[in-house]
Amino acid sequence: MLKGMSFLLNEATRTLQPPVANRIPHPTHIHGQTLEDDYFWLREKDAPEVRAYLEAENAYTDAVMAPTKELQETLYREMLSHIKETDTSLPYRDGEWFYYTHTLAGSQYGIHCRRRAAVDHSYDANSAEEILLDVNKLAEGQAFMSLGALSVSADGNLLAYTTDNTGFRQYTLAIKDLRTGELLADTAQRVGSLVWAPDSKTLLYATEDEQTKRQDRVFRLALGEAAVEIFHEQDERFNVGVGRSRDRRFLFMESGSHTSSECRFVDAATPAGEFKLMAERIADQEYSVDHRNGLFYIRVNDTGKNFRVVTAPVETPDRDHWTELLQEDKNIPLDDFEVFESFAVASEIVEGLDRMRVFAFNGNALSANPATGNFPEPAYSAGLHVNRDFRATTFRYSYQSLVSPASVYEYDVATGTSTLLKQQEVPCNFDRTIYASERVWATAADGVCVPVSMVYRRDLFQQDGTNPLYVYGYGSYGYALPVGFGGNRLSMLDRGIVMAYAHIRGGGDLGDAWHDDGKMMVKRNTFTDFIAVTEHLLQNGYGARGKVAIEGGSAGGLLMGAVVNLRQDLFNIVLTHVPFVDVMNTMLDASLPLTVGEYEEWGNPNEAEAFAYMRSYSPYDNLAAGTYPATLVKTSLNDSQVMYWEPAKFVAKLRTLKTNADEPLLLHINMDAGHGGASGRYDYLREIAMDYAFTLRELGLA
Repeated sequence: MLKGMSFLLNEATRTLQPPVANRIPHPTHIHGQTLEDDYFWLREKDAPEVRAYLEAENAYTDAVMAPTKELQETLYREMLSHIKETDTSLPYRDGEWFYYTHTLAGSQYGIHCRRRAAVDHSYDANSAEEILLDVNKLAEGQAFMSLGALSVSADGNLLAYTTDNTGFRQYTLAIKDLRTGELLADTAQRVGSLVWAPDSKTLLYATEDEQTKRQDRVFRLALGEAAVEIFHEQDERFNVGVGRSRDRRFLFMESGSHTSSECRFVDAATPAGEFKLMAERIADQEYSVDHRNGLFYIRVNDTGKNFRVVTAPVETPDRDHWTELLQEDKNIPLDDFEVFESFAVASEIVEGLDRMRVFAFNGNALSANPATGNFPEPAYSAGLHVNRDFRATTFRYSYQSLVSPASVYEYDVATGTSTLLKQQEVPCNFDRTIYASERVWATAADGVCVPVSMVYRRDLFQQDGTNPLYVYGYGSYGYALPVGFGGNRLSMLDRGIVMAYAHIRGGGDLGDAWHDDGKMMVKRNTFTDFIAVTEHLLQNGYGARGKVAIEGGSAGGLLMGAVVNLRQDLFNIVLTHVPFVDVMNTMLDASLPLTVGEYEEWGNPNEAEAFAYMRSYSPYDNLAAGTYPATLVKTSLNDSQVMYWEPAKFVAKLRTLKTNADEPLLLHINMDAGHGGASGRYDYLREIAMDYAFTLRELGLA
């Protein structure tokens, strides 16, 4: 199946030759057209020739990157020096306990712990520490370990948790008796969300379909008995999950697609009761629910994309009995609405930046003059932290920026004051004042203004068009690109690289309308936005032409493939992780995870119009002969979101078309991980060091 199975090193020229995958025609005929897929055979995961090809690609990449080993080690040590390896997270109270996580120097994973609260519910550092779960011990003998759900029963005696030891995001349920340390016999496979009932004897959990990985069933487990299926979501576009209200009065069962949702509820005191439908699903309407004082508080987008808040009596929660509490603002999206006993917090998006408004309750009405939380930096992320106490008079929120480490504050609703509780410590003499961040707006091809967040080192930047430029993008699923601090990033900034984050359409950076303007039949806006952002930065002196590196992963990998196909001349270096590049073949295969549910994001190629549009940008289908940037493609063998064969096929095909052999095209496959790469924090850091070393070498900064 392979030509040149092992790469060759020509002793005369010292030129490495990459492995060449055999081409076996595999046409798909649809809508009077033919899709050619000569590398379809790479889907056979367990076939010896497929494994051999992937291993040959890894060997070739290792050989090409061998001269950077010292640089990779330097970068790894630099990044490690900015991490407080032994640290403890900020404890938060849940019931009678404070919960937190230790990380220890040399340990890959966290250790989850708790201490009993003092009589006045304050944190008592002198109370005995209990170790709930040491993930390092779970990981012993495993190449991969990921902790999914983690939930303690109301009486504090039982811990329900889920683990994945392959990277395929297939989680197994375990229940631990915290009094004895023993595991109960109760278990389940392919578990997603879970929630305890107040009786501490009943656990609800959702499970996924084995083939498509859609969470479609909910079970009720009475400890010591066989689990009973209580719900099956039959619409293939929808996933189902379970949760509860902050006041713990109700258990929720929520079904949602990319564009619609509905919720069922039951009194938490009677978990064996029948779940009642709140309001039936309606196309293009989503809602989320909480409870307070006999009313459901519902955030819903029934009057427009920016959401409003309504209330409904528990006895009659259908749409006919909704009463508006907070009107939709046509200019400001309402991203979330959190309800406490005496106040509520509205999380909003103002020109792409987070804002919080705090409303006191006057009975069941909101105060007329809410306190507004504004933040001083030009680009940042802020939002509610862990707040489990319904009766609290304070709440915690997180804040960070491109130059300010992650912090947690406590806001006192009565006084309107914030107190810093913990800020991420950045060792090795980090000085935030030598770095600067900016927020600029680029004009897209259709005149729409696109926000861009940037960071650079002040003394290495003159805005004269000489700096290397790195641009990151995603732009899908309504996911808002976070603007957060990264200690790893300092290694790039300290070498004079300007780093930019493009908040392009398709993401949720400016709300749901921003998402809608970059999906389905206007998906190409995502790609042209990214190109416009890059051009704007170059034209305004933020970077040098010929020194442009770009990065995106997963759906951001689709972005990378699409923009390079459109503008091979603009970009010089491409980093892409687990890239969704084979749009047509994936979206035509309904047996794959995610496909059917994502018809609402990309379109259904079984429909002729959608097929033509999707094919017009699908990276794999639009590769053509020409010069391509230096490219590092990374994937994982056990990825369940974007199958490993997509990037593998993309690289194999591109090898036959790129005409500039001097620019590297590398594929690296983590043979023991999934969509997020390595699970251990030190292993993950080495993956980043490899990315940075590749970039720096190609920029001439090695």
